[in-house]
Amino acid sequence: MSVTTTSTTTVPARAPWSAVVRKGQHLTITDLGGNQAVDCLLYDAHDTAVRYSAPDTIHAQGNIFLTTGSVLLSNEHTPLMTVVEDTCGRHDTVGGACSKESNTLRYGHHTWSQHACVENFLAEGAKHGLGKRDLVSNINWYMNVPVEEDGTLGIVDGISAPGLKVVLRAETDVLVLVSNCPQINNPCNGFDPTPVEMTISEDAEDVEDACA
Repeated sequence: MSVTTTSTTTVPARAPWSAVVRKGQHLTITDLGGNQAVDCLLYDAHDTAVRYSAPDTIHAQGNIFLTTGSVLLSNEHTPLMTVVEDTCGRHDTVGGACSKESNTLRYGHHTWSQHACVENFLAEGAKHGLGKRDLVSNINWYMNVPVEEDGTLGIVDGISAPGLKVVLRAETDVLVLVSNCPQINNPCNGFDPTPVEMTISEDAEDVEDACA
């Protein structure tokens, strides 16, 4: 299957990004340096009250980890995006996003001034009329969060590597918010945040049909 790239953006380490991915288009998230967590939120582009739901997604697939075939469902139990390709193999949907408050609690008050994913989401979301009440449990692409038998969550070294990618197909028009995680206090980024690449593309045959 041939594809046509409509846009490619390199998101710097620690930075936010957003875009509307139209129905049928593909979003490819490439881990350029390896071991970089990419926090992600999804909203229906036409009604942002409809947004990614971790509980609906986990319940429907019977698995807390995401990989090829995972359907990312909304709070209305409607499909937003589907993972159609994954060269990493496993992604987290329960670990949440770092914030100044959680950094302070986990790592000490000296971390308060450090930038965090919640701040990225708030800054980028404001461009689309979103605020703090619109933030929900997010996806952490490439983040390794094992769950122990007693239910304890861990944040450990990633299983990603340079050039690995995850490809998502939009099942409706989707607003995607990303925080290229700035966390330096745990191994989710190997203690050294690096850039990622966001590519929006579509099947070449769809482009031909649109131009006909």
